[in-house]
Amino acid sequence: MRTPICDQLGIEFPIFAFSHCRDVVAAVTRAGGIGVLGAVGFSPEQLEVELAWLDEHVGDKPYGVDIVIPSKYEGMDLDHLTPEELEAEMAKHIPEEHVAFGKKILADHGVPELPEEERHHRLLGWTSVTAAPQIEVILRHDKARLVANALGTPPADVVEQIRSTGRLLGALCGSVKHALRHKEAGLDFVVCQGTEGGGHCGEIASMVLWPQVIDAVDPLPVLAAGGIGNGRQVAAALAMGAQGAWTGSVWLTVEEADVPPAQMQTYLEATSHDTVRSRSFTGKPCRMLRNDWTEAWERPDTPDPLPMPLQMMVALEAVQRGHRYPEAAKDVNFNPVGQVVGQMNRVERAADVVQRLVDEYLEACERLNRLNERALA
Repeated sequence: MRTPICDQLGIEFPIFAFSHCRDVVAAVTRAGGIGVLGAVGFSPEQLEVELAWLDEHVGDKPYGVDIVIPSKYEGMDLDHLTPEELEAEMAKHIPEEHVAFGKKILADHGVPELPEEERHHRLLGWTSVTAAPQIEVILRHDKARLVANALGTPPADVVEQIRSTGRLLGALCGSVKHALRHKEAGLDFVVCQGTEGGGHCGEIASMVLWPQVIDAVDPLPVLAAGGIGNGRQVAAALAMGAQGAWTGSVWLTVEEADVPPAQMQTYLEATSHDTVRSRSFTGKPCRMLRNDWTEAWERPDTPDPLPMPLQMMVALEAVQRGHRYPEAAKDVNFNPVGQVVGQMNRVERAADVVQRLVDEYLEACERLNRLNERALA
């Protein structure tokens, strides 16, 4: 099961676990895979706390960090501003009707307002300006050996800044075109995510997309993402030529996940039919559980979602209030998750999930070996 990228990173299994929860990241890393912390929701100060904690809890093993610098977004020409100036400038472009509509959805569902002291910036990641301080934090932590950009090819200066430190830098893609851009930019690996995946994704299914991207960027390592929740799917990805499995949704229902009980139950009860690609939270197509928030923004008599990052600035209050009052917000919460949610019907320890993926992978390989032996007999 060990692939070349495992050797580059010094990990036992080619299992990459994306999570916004540091406990999950640490648990997967200690179990032989590599956890990747999603940084987009953290201020630089908060990110420093998270990475310092990880440094202490992963032993001598490496971990990764995921940042978000979209290749296209509103305000790209304002990269000369400070994060605070950018936020103020971007806020001028948000129609009041969008803000009012978002607040009305929350009010109609009885979601309480946030206390004044718990309100914070509406724009953390999502732009090169706001990601720059996060990158500075990441580069202060030697065990953060891998960096991935979630939305497009990173700017050339970011590529040089990160790769010059010896870290592996990659980016996600949902098409061959985007994968080739990553390769041309000199990235070290590509995460190829099919439309089944949670969060931002394209329109092409994993089974079709993976081999196309693997062939197009060869010999650049490709990590397969989108719909992976068991070892059979890991085996399929590696059989196609991927060097690892990039997983995300499956870690939302582990014991270590920082997911409120009401939201956790929503994931456990959902089927693969319950997800939808929606622009209602981030402004770009993002797969999540369908609920009253996503449905409200799709109606013909309501405002259309704004481009990234403006829509996220509108929706962030809903995200914050959902975290603060998960029971009240269960029908309007931001629940990014892939179609593999239909397989996520029990709570497991993160280390047990890693071992299960490995065991199921080996069982799948043994089954194929028996078929080959039978064919040759």
